[in-house]
Amino acid sequence: MASFRNKSMVLCLWLATSFGLVYESVLAELQRFEHPTKGDGTLSFLVVGDWGRQGDYNQSAVARQMGIVGEKLDVDFLVSTGDNFYDDGLTGEHDPAFVDSFVNIYKARSLQKQWYSVLGNHDYRGDVEAQLSPSLRKIDSRWICLRSFIVNAEIAELFFVDTTPFVKEYFFEPKNHEYDWRGVTPPKTYTRNVLKDLQSALRESTAKWKIVVGHHAIRSVGHHGDTKELVERLLPILRANNVDFYVNGHDHCLEHISDDKSPIQFLTSGAGSKAWRGDLKEMKGDGLKYFYDGQGFMSVKLTQTHLEIAFYDVLGTVVHKWTMSKQLHSSI
Repeated sequence: MASFRNKSMVLCLWLATSFGLVYESVLAELQRFEHPTKGDGTLSFLVVGDWGRQGDYNQSAVARQMGIVGEKLDVDFLVSTGDNFYDDGLTGEHDPAFVDSFVNIYKARSLQKQWYSVLGNHDYRGDVEAQLSPSLRKIDSRWICLRSFIVNAEIAELFFVDTTPFVKEYFFEPKNHEYDWRGVTPPKTYTRNVLKDLQSALRESTAKWKIVVGHHAIRSVGHHGDTKELVERLLPILRANNVDFYVNGHDHCLEHISDDKSPIQFLTSGAGSKAWRGDLKEMKGDGLKYFYDGQGFMSVKLTQTHLEIAFYDVLGTVVHKWTMSKQLHSSI
């Protein structure tokens, strides 16, 4: 079935390309979730990515430290940057991997908050509709996973972007993998609509902080490196709309890179379980502020005027911290 579905999608793409067929899908505005700040007007949350391995590869150890830090910071919610279930997403709404890799792993009291999640490329190798299904919320009400959406947290707006359909390699050079492309073909039309909706939402946003979340990196010195499709198509929109930082997973590491043409900070938090050791690409320029190739996660604390991010390793040790003033747009 999966093989037939994948071949059918490729055939549709070939027909659309060869015969100039255009299918314009009408997408509604990005769905919005309202998430209030604390009573004192502050906001804090944790970010973790590339985690779903039934507790293996230090996933459980990272989860324990997330619970400790989450309680200390009194986090408002959590963000997952995708690749939520390895190796090939979920097989259906009743796949035990949802319980084994999520419900039974992130059990700490401080982590019983809303989880806002995007899809990664590994998630697209399974039943995407199952992972997006509201039925999973009946199993665990914390789980919210959509393709692209917005979380309005008063002083900050988080714009979640479905980045996997942007990457041409998955469509045309899938190797031995099969992807569930239902709802995203033809990719050119789908991604164009995603960017159109994102740009409109960013322009209309009056939030003090604008944060964009996706699975794939725009800038990275890790295993996968920069995602050229996002550099070409997404980055100009972020720069033009005063986005403060872009958060991603995909590379199994923690890293912080500054943009050379805007105040945007690129923050990778994809170290929720299996990580690559010593896999580092050379970077041109001086934008790299931090790189760590072990397991860990990230925290974000915001006020009206100040931001603090911190990276934690598998032992809960702070390995990198960075602060920023909204008025000055400079690190301290």
